[in-house]
Amino acid sequence: MKKIINKPEDYVTEMLEGLYIAHSDLITFTGGDVHCLVAAHKKPGKVGIATGGGSGHLPLFLGYVGKGMLDGCSVGDVFQSPSAEQMLAVTREIDSGAGVLYIYGNYNGDIFNFDMAAEMADFESSIRVESVVAGEDVASAAPTKPGEKNTRRGVAGIFFLYKCAGAAADKMMNLDEVRRIAEKAAANVRTMGVALTPCTVPRVGSPGFSIADDEMEIGMGIHGEPGIRRGKLEPADRITDEMLEKIVADLPYQKGDEVAVLVNGLGATPLDEQYIVTRRIDRDLKERGISVYRYYVGEYATSLEMAGFSISLLKLDDELKELLDAPAQTPFFRQ
Repeated sequence: MKKIINKPEDYVTEMLEGLYIAHSDLITFTGGDVHCLVAAHKKPGKVGIATGGGSGHLPLFLGYVGKGMLDGCSVGDVFQSPSAEQMLAVTREIDSGAGVLYIYGNYNGDIFNFDMAAEMADFESSIRVESVVAGEDVASAAPTKPGEKNTRRGVAGIFFLYKCAGAAADKMMNLDEVRRIAEKAAANVRTMGVALTPCTVPRVGSPGFSIADDEMEIGMGIHGEPGIRRGKLEPADRITDEMLEKIVADLPYQKGDEVAVLVNGLGATPLDEQYIVTRRIDRDLKERGISVYRYYVGEYATSLEMAGFSISLLKLDDELKELLDAPAQTPFFRQ
């Protein structure tokens, strides 16, 4: 393992300490626990939005706390869920009397702890909490039928939920409306990724999986969950075409649709390569008659030093476009 760290057990705490130093104008922590990250400035009467999850995915999750997006984030160890008590501490701190919306990924540990935190917030502090679970990875499960539970993983597309719901809350919409916006974004976003190399959790000290130098895995999750196909590394255009075909067919996106596109590096993929993918996406979508309203290219949801990328599409209407365009200022995202 080659990492610029001190002790593996101090990895998350020292990372958080550095973040608070660098971004003290935007974020702080509550309850004396650096894992309970909140926005430095509170807007009275606004719906609070909280997220949370394991470390190792920066900018996800905590990197989107700030003006116009999220209000708080409970931070777990690398690839581990934070505790319900940490989620509750964040909830209490960000509540301004209008209630709190939880937005988090579709992972069992997060679901269990966020549900428990919501119950405690209601019972102990009379805070109304609503939840929206993001699960848009088309490689992880079949499309959900009406009435079925969504079993898809939440990955980089959760950024669009944060952005739209955060803008809605900033416009002083009530909790039901902010939840509706988050659910609308969740229903209209789809993601797929590809991995070229593994990553190493500091406490473990060895890669979480193995993959040959000349191989790739289409559909692998951000924790190394199995994808849908492993094979020889192919040219960028061919990889992009395969991923985009599965994404477009899933919603499905149709001719005449307008979308936002997120090209996300997984941690060790140069921006140069991400823009090679972007040009292919643009050509492909134009051929399909799908217009792109806005591109986001860069690292939005990583997996430590994993090489690879993901593509997310968000189908837009006028309401979502307005919310997507709203200003935001966080440690890792400014618009």
